[in-house]
Amino acid sequence: MTTRLRSLYLECAAATLLTATALVLTLHPLSAGEASNRIVAVGGSVTEVVFALEEQHRLVARDSTSVHPQEAHDLPDIGYIRALSPEGVLSVDPDLLLMLDGSGPQEAVDVLEKSGIAIANVPNEFTPEGIVAKIRTVGEALGVPDKANALAQKTEADLQTAQEQAAGRNDNIRVLFVLSTRGGRIMAGGADTAANGIITLAGAKNAVSEFSGYKQLSDEAILSAMPDVVLMMDREGDHSASADDLFSHPALAQTPAGKANRLLKMPGDYLLGFGPRTADAIQDLAQNLSEIRS
Repeated sequence: MTTRLRSLYLECAAATLLTATALVLTLHPLSAGEASNRIVAVGGSVTEVVFALEEQHRLVARDSTSVHPQEAHDLPDIGYIRALSPEGVLSVDPDLLLMLDGSGPQEAVDVLEKSGIAIANVPNEFTPEGIVAKIRTVGEALGVPDKANALAQKTEADLQTAQEQAAGRNDNIRVLFVLSTRGGRIMAGGADTAANGIITLAGAKNAVSEFSGYKQLSDEAILSAMPDVVLMMDREGDHSASADDLFSHPALAQTPAGKANRLLKMPGDYLLGFGPRTADAIQDLAQNLSEIRS
């Protein structure tokens, strides 16, 4: 084959591949999954699913939010899910990247998509259906759909049981999820967040569901929210906050939660992960809310 013909052939092949990828994007990572044995998991719940499927022997790295199970800590850490470095990911020579929706920054994702590595984009919806979809997506990408189907069915049943047990227990409890209190400013979780999802599944009401995402609250907004309980991630160091520190905030001190000193903390990856352990998290949150009110 002449050099010119070889060039034309390669150009046509590349064009065909790009067209097929654009038309059937989800098939790209799935078809590559069966032969993938150097996998990077980005997203704590994604890593948990891989372990739950007993496919962790194929992992070569994970992101910094992947802290469960404990064995995940033995893997190289390629950085925070929203601050990925292409160089860090590529340094472990992966052949498949399991990437939770919301990973970034977008510039890094663009570079990784052009690198030739197979990428499976894993959905991250904060509902029972979203968890099941997450499990099935990871299972398909790994080439173990039967194992994923079994895990999905068990998880779906567990989630249904957890919701049934939580139903009616916390109907009148208004919960304010506080993401941070840095500088005395209250950053809270509104609608379309993992916090809103888990509060709702536990049978309670998000005190600030009028807006989407995480937002800094004014004193007026806090007083209007009137939470019965404040929910936070159990953190250490600069991100931690005791009940005394939290309720020294002038507006929070005037709420039912502040007056009764009602602060509930749970591990962030467990509370907000929306993965295989979420049914247990729903039950624990529902029980804790019920006890803290009484």
